[in-house]
Amino acid sequence: MTEVKDKQWWKEAVAYQVYPRSFNDSNNDGIGDLRGLIEKLDYLKDLGIDVIWLSPMYASPNDDNGYDISDYHAIMKEFGTMEDFDELLEKVHDKGMKLILDLVVNHTSDEHPWFIESRSSLDNPKRDWYFWADPKEDGSEPNNWESIFNGSTWEFDEKTGQYYFHLFSKKQPDLNWENPEVRQAVIDMMNWWFDKGIDGFRVDAITHVKKTFEMGDLSIPEDKKYAPVYDAATNQPGLQDWLQQVKDESLSKYDIMTVGEANGVNPYNADEWVGRKNGKFNMIFQFEHLGLWNTGESQFDVQSYKNVLNRWQKELENTGWNALFIENHDQPRRVSTWGNDDKYWYESATSHAAVYFLQQGTPFIYQGQEIGMTNFPFTSIEQFNDVSVKNEYRIVKEDGGDTEALLEKHRMENRDNSRTPMQWNNSAYAGFSEVDPWFPVNPNYTEINVEQQEADPNSILQFYKDLIQLKKSDDIYTYGEFNLVDAENSKVFAYTRTLGDKKVLIVGNLTDETAKLNTSLDVQFDNIKLHNYDTEINLSEIKPFETFVISL
Repeated sequence: MTEVKDKQWWKEAVAYQVYPRSFNDSNNDGIGDLRGLIEKLDYLKDLGIDVIWLSPMYASPNDDNGYDISDYHAIMKEFGTMEDFDELLEKVHDKGMKLILDLVVNHTSDEHPWFIESRSSLDNPKRDWYFWADPKEDGSEPNNWESIFNGSTWEFDEKTGQYYFHLFSKKQPDLNWENPEVRQAVIDMMNWWFDKGIDGFRVDAITHVKKTFEMGDLSIPEDKKYAPVYDAATNQPGLQDWLQQVKDESLSKYDIMTVGEANGVNPYNADEWVGRKNGKFNMIFQFEHLGLWNTGESQFDVQSYKNVLNRWQKELENTGWNALFIENHDQPRRVSTWGNDDKYWYESATSHAAVYFLQQGTPFIYQGQEIGMTNFPFTSIEQFNDVSVKNEYRIVKEDGGDTEALLEKHRMENRDNSRTPMQWNNSAYAGFSEVDPWFPVNPNYTEINVEQQEADPNSILQFYKDLIQLKKSDDIYTYGEFNLVDAENSKVFAYTRTLGDKKVLIVGNLTDETAKLNTSLDVQFDNIKLHNYDTEINLSEIKPFETFVISL
């Protein structure tokens, strides 16, 4: 047996993201809730899940579906009570699983008591807990920056005659981390949850908490009214000092799992984020591999996908750890974008699953991904809930732009695609609720649902169960070294994992065409660990979206 150094429980875990509003409605008000999650814990345990990442369930007016928090120490009324949360945490632990929460501290809701105090007067003690600035001489915004959710980053406050800054929605004012009192309040809140017994945090938008306002007005692209703010509010110098304080005074004191949402981090500066010695978090979600699908051509760029993930695998090798994912609450359904949700629905869902899941890192599954849930068939702007889409539509319409082209883009790409209710069975409202839910159920729930797939040994759900069992069957799938095979192949993503004298080959054709794998490896077909076709494997004729794992 090869002895593995630096083993950690969070490296060996399989994680599952629950978006509570859309997961399971226990009290039939059309909104998912904490008791709904409690009802489904056996389903997650049976799937093979070790860690549940619960998207925000804190008190919130829901301008951005809970990512606008009005009280970090309370539960959203629609989701239940703190007693419900305590019961959830206890039952998760009783079943041998762990629970991590979403830590949203770049901003609060404008209804948070901190902000209500801050905006109450120019000399309030909490005034500089947020960013306030005077208008320009003509009364316009302090600078021309554009919000990530479209429109200006500045909102005028009549009472005090100043603007406040919001990187996201105008109901999400940014916290001023320059103020040590703000950092201390955040750390105290984190420790409050850790002392309650939670097992970690996924840390939202953490690369954005430091801003550089000295940059002033930025250049505006031709088709825009405001300037993209990216460089002035991403990964600014000094951010790591603040994160070190958070680590020293909170994270390092507990046996927990931390995942930073790290937009803009690349593999070459990842050491300060996830390095064994210098890292502030166990792993990060990076997004370099997600923008590789061309809407206009409906074509997934397999080569670029391989290049990006190979770079992350090799740069973090022996120094840090990857978080592996292809879907979350901010992304469309991959089987509808990267795959083929019609002719090769099963094959493309399973091929993409095996390819990302068995790389070195901790794999995350987003709810519904394990049954191949698809994008929603949007027909009009009225069907969207996403605040970003609605803002952009309003701006394009006011400017006389092409709203139909915008809708066409968002049908495939918007965040609402992942937020439709979970499809449990083929009864009304997909078994999510007994009443009309907060967001429409995808009409294909009669064909795509958990109950139907649990009864089918050849379902996507069963493939995920087999995949998870395989991952846990041998240390090679967690700790084995990753190496690309046939790196220049534009259709097939193939790699080996090697640990000691053991080696496995993972192959996935990520296209709807037949492909060939060129390799000098001695591949014997007598030890196939996983396969999504029931035919013989032929490396010269790999079928559309065929995937397999072979022990060499």
